[in-house]
Amino acid sequence: MKKLIVAVALTMFSAGAVMAADTITFAAKNGDVSFNHKKHQESLKDCKACHEKGAGKIEGFGKDWAHKSCKGCHVAKAAGPTKCAECHKK
Repeated sequence: MKKLIVAVALTMFSAGAVMAADTITFAAKNGDVSFNHKKHQESLKDCKACHEKGAGKIEGFGKDWAHKSCKGCHVAKAAGPTKCAECHKK
C-alpha cells in the first residue's frame, strides 16, 4: 500500500510540472506581467528555486516577492528583464 501511495504522489508531482501553463499573466497596476513558465523550467531546471515547498503555488507570492526573487535572479545572472517597463506591459 505504501508503494502505491508513493507512486501516486510521484505521478501527481511530475504531472504538475509537466502540465504547468507555458505562459502565466499576472495583473498589476502599472501593467500586466507575462511570465514564461516553460522557458524558466527549461533554463533553471530547478523548481525549488521558486517553489520552495514543492510544486504548485509560491508561498508569499506577490509584488514584493516577485521584485526580490525574479528581479534579483535576473540581476544576479545578468539575464532577463530588470527595468519596470521590460516586465510591466500596458
